[in-house]
Amino acid sequence: MNVELPLIILVAIFGYFGIKLMRPPTWLIVVLLLGGFLLADTFLAPAIESGTRTGVDAVNGTTK
Repeated sequence: MNVELPLIILVAIFGYFGIKLMRPPTWLIVVLLLGGFLLADTFLAPAIESGTRTGVDAVNGTTK
């Protein structure tokens, strides 16, 4: 999956300010991250990967 650096920087900035401004508890962030890692080992992983790839391709303007 090709993601350009500016998109990654934009997502990082959005995440940083989202955490700083909305002040979610640290435990919630940890639980969500762990949930994402656990979800990657389920039968839903291919669907999530496909949806993510489609979204990134739409943002980058590339198609197969």
